[in-house]
Amino acid sequence: MIDVQRLRILRAVAEHGSFNRAATALHLTPSAVSQQVAALERGLGTPVVVRSTRGVTFTEAGRVMVETATAISAELRHAREQIDRLGAERPKLTIATFTSGGRLLLPAALAAFATEHPEVELHLLEREPEDSLPMVRQGVADLALAYHFDGPLPARPGDRSGLDWLALTDDPLSVVLPAGHRLAGRASLDLGELASERWVLGCLKTAAFLRRYAELAGFELLVRGSTTDYFFARSLVAAGVGVSLVPSVALTPEQPGTVVVPVQPPRPARHIGIATSRRRVRQPYTAALVRALQHAAESAAFAVRAGGSPAHGLQAMKLHDHHAAAAAGR
Repeated sequence: MIDVQRLRILRAVAEHGSFNRAATALHLTPSAVSQQVAALERGLGTPVVVRSTRGVTFTEAGRVMVETATAISAELRHAREQIDRLGAERPKLTIATFTSGGRLLLPAALAAFATEHPEVELHLLEREPEDSLPMVRQGVADLALAYHFDGPLPARPGDRSGLDWLALTDDPLSVVLPAGHRLAGRASLDLGELASERWVLGCLKTAAFLRRYAELAGFELLVRGSTTDYFFARSLVAAGVGVSLVPSVALTPEQPGTVVVPVQPPRPARHIGIATSRRRVRQPYTAALVRALQHAAESAAFAVRAGGSPAHGLQAMKLHDHHAAAAAGR
């Protein structure tokens, strides 16, 4: 039988990259960690790690056991939460979300959810996808509102699987220019036309995309401002610091002194969706919130197709729901 404590130690080694750092996190000695991993290997009859002076790497069997350890930890946490909920006065739902998507989609979705389920206590955690997705897999959050660019979902070591991804909407990127910029009157722009510009970054992932594009287009990216907030980046653009690349959901409210110009096709975009745990039984409250988020995303997407902004679509949805509720009460 596989010892759960040994799996917990193996998972810590994967998270921290060495026996010494795992031992520190677990308040054990490196020798004790090594002995527990060796005992796990004897029980399995195969190596799970390859030891070297540079740390440890995992065999294929080791990677399977790390993923298993993560799943078991999530299940135990979920069981603890269920037991706690049995004695709690109100059921709880924990949502992890990235800032700009949460700002656009969550208020309307949560308002609709709270109307339908006033008995549920909601907890919100602001996290980027590389942090929120592991939280869902580990049972810390019930769902995550997250995004990714082209390629797989972001994940940390040991957190690559165990998630279901429900796509909500694509979030195209646009160039934000100072109002008096020479290209401010254009209907669309190729990023290559901005090769000589100074850039203000509102997200490290956007920076990674821009650097790849610049390398392929043969120019050097000149960064004059770096933030972790698109709204702050737009303020810097208005002040003339540089130009920026901003997703649609972060373009509301309008920023005085700036002009938004779409990028020419193939237009880069973020892909926004909901992550839930594949291994955990989804509670009905989670399913209800997923439906509310889908409704909010559909309203935002409809507004964009009609030539408005995502926020206008959500405002229309709120008015529609308010009138519907009023009519139902009459």
